[in-house]
Amino acid sequence: MRFWSIFRKAMIEQWRNPLILVLSLIFGPFFVYLYSLFFSGGSTVYPVLVQNADAGVVLADGARLQAGEELVEAIAGVAYADGSPMLKVKPMDGLADAEEKLRDREAILYVVIPADFSEAILDAREGGGELSTTIEFGGDLTNPYYMVATIITLNTVELFVQDTGHYEPLIQYVEKPLGGSGTRTEFEIYIPGIFVFSIILMVFQASMTIAREVEAGTLRRLQITRMNAVELLGGTTLSLIITSLVSVALTFLTAVLLGFESHGPLWVAVLVCVIASLSIIGAGLIVAAFSKTVSQAFIISNFPLGLFMFLSGAAFPLPLDKLFTVAGHGVSLADILPATHAVVALSKIMTLGAGFTDVLWELGWLTALSVAFFAIGAWLFGRMHLRAA
Repeated sequence: MRFWSIFRKAMIEQWRNPLILVLSLIFGPFFVYLYSLFFSGGSTVYPVLVQNADAGVVLADGARLQAGEELVEAIAGVAYADGSPMLKVKPMDGLADAEEKLRDREAILYVVIPADFSEAILDAREGGGELSTTIEFGGDLTNPYYMVATIITLNTVELFVQDTGHYEPLIQYVEKPLGGSGTRTEFEIYIPGIFVFSIILMVFQASMTIAREVEAGTLRRLQITRMNAVELLGGTTLSLIITSLVSVALTFLTAVLLGFESHGPLWVAVLVCVIASLSIIGAGLIVAAFSKTVSQAFIISNFPLGLFMFLSGAAFPLPLDKLFTVAGHGVSLADILPATHAVVALSKIMTLGAGFTDVLWELGWLTALSVAFFAIGAWLFGRMHLRAA
């Protein structure tokens, strides 16, 4: 009987905290649903920039061989077993255009077909095989999709050459990494995401710090002193931002001692971290608005933590599918999370050597979303606690 009495009491206690119970039950199904939205378009399509500089060659019968165009069609024709495209070919206007699109992750890889490509192919088809040519390719080697796109594309080139009946080395390849991505170790590749993750963890500190004031009754005593919401949230926010920066500084110092080096200006990276901290504090305020105790805040904080960690690119690569384009930049579902733009910005700064102007797009999104998150959190907290206190 005691067993069933304890069981009944435990069930009643769970029902007394419906928000925590609901979050615990829907956490897994919610992420399954989100991932179905991310990958509902089917298999991943890898965008590849191609510059066809092939001049072509005139055949003996007067026809013209355009092997470069044939190769571009072959690359674009690579498909999965169900017929859906595997590579999406985009034209590029020189290396400067390619670098800009690769930095913004509008493409994964660039390939330059040389001017003498048709000449080398014709020589191979006629049994010569004495001519060779060089194909240049490159991209951000730290991009998790780069190697996959490169292998598929270059394998297509090799199959195209083999169709000439020539199996000796005909194509030489020159890889040109973007920025400092070619010198990055596997350890260094993950560091920008870890910086953002150290900020994301502040959601616990933010929510629990404010919830502690509610649980201890301090909030009511502070209100007697005619304290207003701006003073309370302003002072708390400043202390949390300082704590967040200390966390990032310690993370960066540890990374430097272990061999990490940033290729871009650190002050821009610090600016990104400060703005990102504001969004996480806003998320903490949202959690605190629905929390009456520190333990509740801790449990509920796991939900935004999971969102920021799994869907921002801080821990796992983001899907490539974009919903629409704004000012030439693709926008995906994950872009509603401020941490997504923080990860991209820090990767561009620390790995590719980007400066302030190179990350204006990410900074704009990050700032707007951080202000929105904080405003929503402040409004909810004021409505749920300050008015009622």
